[in-house]
Parts: sequence; structure tokens; C-alpha cells
Amino acid sequence: MPDPIGQVFSALADPSRRHVLGYISERGSATATELTGELPITRQAVSKHLTALADAGLVEAERLGRETRYHLTPSGEEWDERLDALARHLRGRSR
Repeated sequence: MPDPIGQVFSALADPSRRHVLGYISERGSATATELTGELPITRQAVSKHLTALADAGLVEAERLGRETRYHLTPSGEEWDERLDALARHLRGRSR
């Protein structure tokens, strides 16, 4: 059984992936080509990072004509709920 929390932390452990998330967050969405222009890595590497982020449930792809745009998921409200749950979990473990 996959570990969803582990996938999220694994995805966020990479600084390039965090940069990708920051870029998408600031702009609302981005294509792999746009991200390639922002990072000192190849388009293939950007695609692998986007796949890891999508597998962790942090971004999702939306096909619009000939391009694929990536945007953050879940919404901000859902993130608040998830982060609150994580905080409760961590407080419980520290006791």
C-alpha cells in the first residue's frame, strides 16, 4: 500500500520540486516548457519532477488544446485541513 504522506514529503524534499511548486503557486498554472525556462535543468527533468509532484497529489495536469498546464491541488482550504491534521498527528507523537 502506498504511503501518501511519505510521497508528499519525498516530493517536497527536492529543492527543484519546491521551486516548481512555488512557480506554479505564484502564476496559478504553468507548462513544462515555462518551467524549463525557470530552472537550470532539461525539459525531461522538469517532466520527471512534475510526475513526482502529481503522484504525490500536489499538482494535477489539465490538457488545454496542444498544451498541458499544471496547477496546484488541492485547494488552499484543503491544505489548511491537511496541515492541521499533520500538526495534530505530530503533537500526538511527541507526547
